[in-house]
Amino acid sequence: MKKIIVTGANGQLGRSLQAIHAAHPSLEIRFTGQEELDASRPEETARFMDRHPADWVINCAAYTNVDKAESDRDACATGNTVLPENLARLTKERGAKLLHVSTDYVFDGRNCLPYREEDPTNPQSVYGQTKLAGEQRAMAENENCVVIRTSWLYSEYGKNFLKTMLRLGAEKPELGVVFDQIGTPTYAGDLAEALLRVVESDEAGQLRTGCFHYSNEGVCSWYDFACEIMRQAGLKVKVRPIETGEYPYQAERPPYSVLNKKKIKQAYGLEIPHWTESLRRCLENMNALQHND
Repeated sequence: MKKIIVTGANGQLGRSLQAIHAAHPSLEIRFTGQEELDASRPEETARFMDRHPADWVINCAAYTNVDKAESDRDACATGNTVLPENLARLTKERGAKLLHVSTDYVFDGRNCLPYREEDPTNPQSVYGQTKLAGEQRAMAENENCVVIRTSWLYSEYGKNFLKTMLRLGAEKPELGVVFDQIGTPTYAGDLAEALLRVVESDEAGQLRTGCFHYSNEGVCSWYDFACEIMRQAGLKVKVRPIETGEYPYQAERPPYSVLNKKKIKQAYGLEIPHWTESLRRCLENMNALQHND
């Protein structure tokens, strides 16, 4: 049985892992939030890992406020660069492996074809720069490291685009949503399953390390995503397409950040759902959670 520590357990991805871990009985998972483990502090993290030996650390902890990062560089660098570097070094020292989650923001968005793992990186925001530095340092510190870049993450939990659209769609008759940023939404529940598949492949002796891309299948704009949310949720709000320049972003977003997922599908035998199907399942799960409450 593999022993795993999950950092950032109270975020979207951490909570999604908590929701599915019972279906993976061969994995013994310890979920940790920042109040229990601040992995940006190396001494504290070393003591924690000595008390709770693990075969893997899945790092879901990150600084994710993309716009605030522009004026909060130090905190962003601590969460996105220092933290994964610490984890990589400490796992290496203990003979453990690291699974680290990164982002499509490492690219500048000027491609016209889906980004492959080996394509040149050129982040245009503080968030993207610190995430790129984090994944590079993690892989340099521990050769038994898997980095998975993802995009447009949403879930039943926390704050995300889906939940914002559902709230605004119930409050307003009309919404403006950008149509000139193209990518793929990723349901955190699907990404969580992919992360555990990676760890389970280690048990089977089939682990492949390095950098991989994961999102749901398909391509859309934020405008398309919003329209589909309203359609599936049965909300009658009018969604109006607007240009990025009409929205008050502080950080630059990649205008095109579709990820090529061929490498991870071949390495781990993944069947990845289309984003519209995953959105349907997420909305069903949200309704079930509300009913249970």
